[in-house]
Amino acid sequence: MATIYYDRDADLSLIRAKKVGIVGYGSQGHAHALNLRDSGVEVRVGVHPGSRRAGAARAAGLPVGSVEEIAAWCDVLMVLAPDTAQAKIYRDWIAPHFEGKAPGAKTLLFAHGFNIHYKTIEPPASVDVGLIAPKAPGHRVRETYAEGGGVPGLIAVREGSRPEVKALVLSYAAAMGNTRAGVIETTFSEETETDLFGEQAVLCGGASALIQAGFQTLVDAGYQPEVAYFECLHELKLIVDLMYRGGLKYMRFSVSDTAEWGDYVAGDKVIGAESKAAMKQLLADIQSGAFAREWIAENETGRAKFLAARRAGANAPIEAVGAKLRKMMPFLDPIEVDPDGSQP
Repeated sequence: MATIYYDRDADLSLIRAKKVGIVGYGSQGHAHALNLRDSGVEVRVGVHPGSRRAGAARAAGLPVGSVEEIAAWCDVLMVLAPDTAQAKIYRDWIAPHFEGKAPGAKTLLFAHGFNIHYKTIEPPASVDVGLIAPKAPGHRVRETYAEGGGVPGLIAVREGSRPEVKALVLSYAAAMGNTRAGVIETTFSEETETDLFGEQAVLCGGASALIQAGFQTLVDAGYQPEVAYFECLHELKLIVDLMYRGGLKYMRFSVSDTAEWGDYVAGDKVIGAESKAAMKQLLADIQSGAFAREWIAENETGRAKFLAARRAGANAPIEAVGAKLRKMMPFLDPIEVDPDGSQP
């Protein structure tokens, strides 16, 4: 059984006694910085000089400096830059202020284990290394905290770190609001491999492909694209919300008997032996490091495949239909991104 920690298991005074730096002020960065600050922690944000994120951090009342300045100043540093940028950031700006220090002088934290697990970042034993991974996008991490709640999280400590690091990691998680909902103790390898697998097989890759395949099947059969969009994408949120609140059992309880029967007889036909074999191969590639090596190489060679895939996805037929329909539903607060897939 998993070990789960709550507010009663954490001592907030531990993180409040530290100077905490946050590298990056994107989705997760802003949530970490603001939640920590509002929990009484001294926080500063490190970003590239001239970054547009610097203005947003300052507007929120947070002190801002370069990554190097923040790394020199802090006792605890949470690295929230993109996975593929972290190794260079660590090597160029963090390592000079962390390595060579007395054991326990500096603690390095991550919200995803990618770089530690795949050894693109290898801090010396004198640097304590921990993981606090909120299980939600950054905006939800911030919203639920501000509402008085919190999102669940995962915590881990790198093997070889001092025993007291776990208490500090729990304290950080409490300041984030994660222990309000509960945090599960894990390892860097388990967090990394399960996170990547979930993204690829279910949450992003699997769900996106399933939606588009269902949409195209109906359109190819002569049904209206608008109707296909509603059936294969729009209504998915309604079903996922039921699962979110009460699991598959509650979803099946809430839908019609016809829909429930369709669940039982059709699911294994769509996700059959071939799909399950593909999932096992995805997991094997994650476990071996093949996916990480491919992704790192893609970034080091200009991201041509990634950018081409982004453009193709943004211009898929289902996106054009969806954009038109969402404009008819302003209550959804619809958001559109540029055709090249960049953020608004």
